[in-house]
Formats: sequence, structure tokens, C-alpha cells
Amino acid sequence: MKAILALEDGSLFPGRAFGARGERVGEVVFTTNLTGYQEVLTDPSYKGQIVVMTYPHIGNYGVNEEDVESARPWVEGFVVRELNWRAETDVAAYLAAHGVVGIAEVDTRALTRRLREHGSMRGIISTEDDDRDALVAKARAWPGLVGCDMVCEVTCTAR
Repeated sequence: MKAILALEDGSLFPGRAFGARGERVGEVVFTTNLTGYQEVLTDPSYKGQIVVMTYPHIGNYGVNEEDVESARPWVEGFVVRELNWRAETDVAAYLAAHGVVGIAEVDTRALTRRLREHGSMRGIISTEDDDRDALVAKARAWPGLVGCDMVCEVTCTAR
């Protein structure tokens, strides 16, 4: 299944969908982690963000309960170059179970350069709509993270 990442500046990054189906908007950021994708997915500080992994191979060791930062993933979307499927519990199934839309086979180097040069941008990942103008408009319409109180959304209810 196809997916598209559209940025507010009009840039489009097509790819292959994995994880949940649908559309998610968020602030598009990148991380240069070589490992630790599971920790990135479940780190509450990524709430409201679509995270781009710059390391090209993600998913090699699957998902396990020992490496989570919290009880669920907090990212709005997940962008990778190549998703590897050699694990008992794979990343795609994990994201699908938690409603996180992912996109693979994206030129993450070009995307990272754009974000490095222009800063983080509003973006949308969609598996439902391939209309460039509509997707860019949706990305631009998202109000962003400034002024949002994400702490109350990601904080544990009990110790």
C-alpha cells in the first residue's frame, strides 16, 4: 500500500505504508540514532511529532517489552528508509496495534537535509489521500505544538 508524507512547504515524499492506516499530522523532526528506534517510538517527548529515522535499516531486532520508555508509542508518525521484518514481533504490527501510521522507502537523506536547512515543519502522513494540494493544505492547517500542554497527555496516572 502506498503512503505519502507531505510537508507544509509543498514537498512530497512518497513511500510504502506500514503500521496503521489513516492520516496523522505532526511536527516533522529527525533523529540520528543508530539504534533505539523502540525507545524513540515510546519516548513521551516525541508526542505530536512525526519522527524521521536517519539510519537506513530499522526494525532489525523487532520490539520487546524491556526497551520501551512508556506503555505505548507517542509519535504521530514514523518515517524510515528501509523497514526490516526479521523479528517475532515486528515494528509494523506494533505500530498498527497502537494506531501509528508509518511510511517506508522514503529518501530520508533528502528529507533530513530539508529539515536541517529549514527546521522542523508541519507535515502529514497519509495512506488515504494522494492529492498533493489537499495534503499540503492539511499540513498547513495543523496548528502546531506551540502552546500545547503535552505533559498532561503523556504523564502516568500512578507511580
